[in-house]
Amino acid sequence: MTTHRRRRVARFLAGFAVLAVLLYLPGLHAARSGGLVEVERLLDHPLVLLGAAAVLAVGAAVIGSEFRSAASQIGFAALLVGGVALGVPAVLAGLAAGRDDGARHVERQVHPDHPDRALTVTETASSLFSPESDSRVELVTGTGWSARHWDLDTWGSAGTSYRGASWTGPDRITVRSDGGTAVFVLDPATGHPGAPQVTKR
Repeated sequence: MTTHRRRRVARFLAGFAVLAVLLYLPGLHAARSGGLVEVERLLDHPLVLLGAAAVLAVGAAVIGSEFRSAASQIGFAALLVGGVALGVPAVLAGLAAGRDDGARHVERQVHPDHPDRALTVTETASSLFSPESDSRVELVTGTGWSARHWDLDTWGSAGTSYRGASWTGPDRITVRSDGGTAVFVLDPATGHPGAPQVTKR
């Protein structure tokens, strides 16, 4: 492979690495409370997108370098070792952040008077290596590409077991756990939930 062609391939791989990172950023933003449901579903995959970006970046560095001198070979070896040292924790963090890929929806309750509002309960792993599961309760407002999710809370990881969630009024959601109840009042105009009113047992 000629030097010109090798550099062109390296630029091509580096461009795709940047593209993978840019694709992940909207998914990261959508994963926050109030984010778009469909954007999160499509793009919030840190392990896949950031892992692909890392592999493409390393490939670009290897293909784009010539390593004719001993100094360049030693420098690249040091860079590779440093990349592995930084990459392993990043992969583990990506696994932890991406564990919701195995999340299981166990409940969905549509508001009796507002079909564009739904209460969802999802079981997720408590931690990367734990067999225990948490129950994440969310409010989904809107439909299609305009649908947004609002995190109410996650029960289980703090030692409180989830017992149930339901609509208890036109704009009220009550979540029950063995630690008490949390009542969320929705803004009548926007449907966004406010801070919970917690009653402990």
